[in-house]
Amino acid sequence: MTRRFRHTALWLCLALSPARAAPEPPLSALTLVGPPVTLFKASRDACDGVDVPDASARAYRDATGAVALFGMHYRNRAFRGPSLDALKLDCAVVLESGGKADPAAYDDASWITATWTEDGRTVAALVHHEYRANEHPGRCRSTVYMECWYNSIVAARSTDGGLSFTRAAPPVVVAGAPFRQEVGQGHHRGFFNPSNIFADGPWRYFLASTTGWTLPGSDQSAGICLFRTDNPADPTRWRAWSGSGFTAAFPDPYAKPVKAPATCAPIAPFPTPVGAVVRHRASGAWIAVFMAKAGTSFPESGFYWTTSRDLLAWDQPRLLLAGATLYDDPCRAPAGLIAYPSLLDPDARGRNFDDTGDAAILTYVTLRTEGCSITSDRDLVRRSLAIKVWP
Repeated sequence: MTRRFRHTALWLCLALSPARAAPEPPLSALTLVGPPVTLFKASRDACDGVDVPDASARAYRDATGAVALFGMHYRNRAFRGPSLDALKLDCAVVLESGGKADPAAYDDASWITATWTEDGRTVAALVHHEYRANEHPGRCRSTVYMECWYNSIVAARSTDGGLSFTRAAPPVVVAGAPFRQEVGQGHHRGFFNPSNIFADGPWRYFLASTTGWTLPGSDQSAGICLFRTDNPADPTRWRAWSGSGFTAAFPDPYAKPVKAPATCAPIAPFPTPVGAVVRHRASGAWIAVFMAKAGTSFPESGFYWTTSRDLLAWDQPRLLLAGATLYDDPCRAPAGLIAYPSLLDPDARGRNFDDTGDAAILTYVTLRTEGCSITSDRDLVRRSLAIKVWP
């Protein structure tokens, strides 16, 4: 596995403790229909050597009605086309990663991992940002990638429908650890891998992972936090669920010291980053997908789904697609791995594809392995999906 692709395996070493799910009975049934169809093959369709699918797919319709879909690597490019069924990778880079050594710049390695637009012209983006201190001399006491990794979710913005994105100056941190990158080195730290942004009335939401921390007066558990805002265009307005309200803010610790760090209440039953959340139009139920490794809480490795009525209590996850994921040992996965699930309805009524009917598509990434290495030979694939939600 080449150095630039290591992050897809290493961040999954993080063990998030699953909380208890809501009791039975199940709220929904998801059934895969038909074989997988390849949308993008890195060995055939890439613009350069960094072009691999490396995040869950996010899509929206621009002002012309055309579709833009993100889910690639840290040299951010978009798939574009008239519909989800006719997309092609656009080789124009919409957001480049700067590889900057200054952690306060939040411009080392960046992935566009969530988008939201009201009009198809102005697009707000959540960026999964990785500061890799081991690659910058003098910034980490270790040379081990994972021991120096410092993650934040930062904001970016487009005013041309997603043809280009810019970061604010100074950068706007949507969710950051309440300490600077040199603190707590020796393990992965921060907030990372936001889900898609999804709407409920006047509110917009996303779910994101945190490694947690222990600080004087602030003990944050590792897990998945739910964020809410009334205006994604103003990234300073995002707040996380604290257990009693959406009051927890996680601002930039480089802008000013965080004197009283907030905490969020992890949402059950997610043990790992959430791939996507969509709302079933007929019932109003929320459906989320994620990947998990076989263990105490999950009988098999693969993709799971869970359903909720209120975004806080979710039912017992159920297996959607079995297969070794990035959580599994690649040495024991000669057939390769699966990762980064997302749900999209080609007939979604919302501009941001955050709703679904009784049929949708599951998109995900297949990763080929060689021995114990995960290679850059990856495909983005889709499978048709039937959805049933009980009253």
